[in-house]
Amino acid sequence: MTIDVMFPYYGDVAMMKAAVQSVLDQEYRDFVLTIVDDGFPDDSLPAYFKSLTDSDERVRYFRNEVNLGANANYRKCLSLIEHDYVVIMGADDLMLPNYLSVVQEGFAGQAVDIIQPGVDVIDENGTVYEPMGDRVKSYLRRRLVGESASAVVKGEPLAASLLTGDWLYFPSLAWRSEAIKRHSFREQYDVVQDLALATDIIMSGGRMLVLAETCFLYRRHRESDSSVRALDGRRFAEERAFFDECVKDFRKLGWERAATAASRHASSRLHALTLLPQVARRRMWGGMRKLTAHAIAK
Repeated sequence: MTIDVMFPYYGDVAMMKAAVQSVLDQEYRDFVLTIVDDGFPDDSLPAYFKSLTDSDERVRYFRNEVNLGANANYRKCLSLIEHDYVVIMGADDLMLPNYLSVVQEGFAGQAVDIIQPGVDVIDENGTVYEPMGDRVKSYLRRRLVGESASAVVKGEPLAASLLTGDWLYFPSLAWRSEAIKRHSFREQYDVVQDLALATDIIMSGGRMLVLAETCFLYRRHRESDSSVRALDGRRFAEERAFFDECVKDFRKLGWERAATAASRHASSRLHALTLLPQVARRRMWGGMRKLTAHAIAK
């Protein structure tokens, strides 16, 4: 079973190199690593990427002539998939050496479309920690699947859980290629495109295998400020548009519980509330109005 590891890249060079090395260090060796550079401006990179492709035939490298942005670069990655299973790796995250072995065994043992393996969160220095948001993610995941080593979940219970609070770690997910290419990323989203993709697959009957075994390190910078998109309200406007779509889609399927979860979008409201002190310190009054409205709107 050959696994495509798609690697959309734009950002910190040192973290990117560590992420690439973590792929090359996998115990499971039957993979193809495809790097799609979205035009990151660093003169040292051509030689680095050439050294990778010259030394390992499993590595492919593409550079976009113009910057496409994250969503369009993800969609370009999907167009380059050649094998039955795929991972869309984060450029500052790390695979543990057992990652591909774990997901390969999962696909071999279960007829599923998505695998969410066990994940630890690390900071900018590589130290494992668990912010409040990730503790909430862990709680929501356990509430759905329990404490078992693995569980296959699907349908309305899975959709309702994810729309209550998105506990997926997108760069750690492994996908059945046919499912991800059939649905692709919705072009109108730049923040929730990963959750939208998973939701589309779930609504079409897709199944997810959730595993307890930790094999991936997801990087969340401990001291970084929230993105401007969140502070000025754009992130939450996009989330609200997605939730409104989900309410309509779920009701067409008769999934009233999931529609209620999407309508309430509890964790998104709480996230907006937690950002209010930061917005106030920055005197971003327009953002404060939008975040407050998102948090309390019916």
